[in-house]
Amino acid sequence: MYAFYSVAAWFWYAVIAAVLYGAHQIFTRMAADHIGEGLGGFVVEATAALSILSYLAFLWLANRWDQKSSLNGIVYSVLTGICVGAGTIAFFLLFQRGGPLSSVPAILAGGAAIMAVAGILFFREPPSWQRIVGIAFAVIGLFLLRKLESRLTI
Repeated sequence: MYAFYSVAAWFWYAVIAAVLYGAHQIFTRMAADHIGEGLGGFVVEATAALSILSYLAFLWLANRWDQKSSLNGIVYSVLTGICVGAGTIAFFLLFQRGGPLSSVPAILAGGAAIMAVAGILFFREPPSWQRIVGIAFAVIGLFLLRKLESRLTI
């Protein structure tokens, strides 16, 4: 039982985020055949905004408000929102054009490789052999996805 508690403080948040983002892609795939990419993306993002607003209301009402802000934080958050919104539309279009749900892990691994490289280059995270191998596997996954795509279109 001790091993359960000996993980890093952020680990269980990572597990929850992985489950929720996995479910996010499954539901996006299910929705893609029934709603346009723009409207679907808007519904997804508006619902996400309402969920976060509910969380903020909870913090306020529970006297647990400790939300700081700065101009840089707001600018980077806006850029994040643009990326999330455009990415959501891209996934709707991917699924509407026949892209398989099973392609999502390789696509997200490509994003993970970009994040790992940025972590090493810009945030001074140590370039361990595990990170380098993970980046290589992510890039290989994208190439394998390309091979899968060419087989599906033949």
